[in-house]
Amino acid sequence: MDRETLDTYASRAVAYEAQTRDHVLNDPLLGDFISALPKNARVLDLGCGPGTCAAAIAQAGHCVTAIDPVAEMVAMAQTHPGVTARVGSFDDVTGTDEYQGIWANFSMLHAPRKDMPRLLAALHRALTPGGILHIALKSGTGEKRDAIGRLYTYYTETELRALLISAGFTVTNRAGGRLLGLDGTHADWIALRAYG
Repeated sequence: MDRETLDTYASRAVAYEAQTRDHVLNDPLLGDFISALPKNARVLDLGCGPGTCAAAIAQAGHCVTAIDPVAEMVAMAQTHPGVTARVGSFDDVTGTDEYQGIWANFSMLHAPRKDMPRLLAALHRALTPGGILHIALKSGTGEKRDAIGRLYTYYTETELRALLISAGFTVTNRAGGRLLGLDGTHADWIALRAYG
């Protein structure tokens, strides 16, 4: 990932957790994802940030592995009971049939566009047959850096659906909206649920 993006998250980890906590805990998409998992599922929180989502998934009785490239975020995620957190990148997802669910919530929007087909294929391999992927990204086109230095890659729903299908997924659910970001601006987003 882009170094300036990582440094921004490292320096603002506490502020990020404070700003996102209430939204995350009240996110119906997280509740729907948890409800769709089989009992005692193995789940990967990919780009876990401070671990708020990972904690909620673990509290629901699932076995959660959480990875993030920012050590400051991982240190926060490690404090949640039931969450095994470690420093890692998108490229560290290399296994086969490891997880019944993958939660990639506003993390893969920092991956370079050229890498997305390869990364989604790796997520498909990492899921057990019929496993669930939740992916949420900022919607739009192109790439740009925000006011606090984070580099984003934007996708339209059509483009994201096509990438998921090409990677072997079946897309079943969509959601979208507009949220206030850490940089103080509002941005449109798209979330898709897909099955491996």
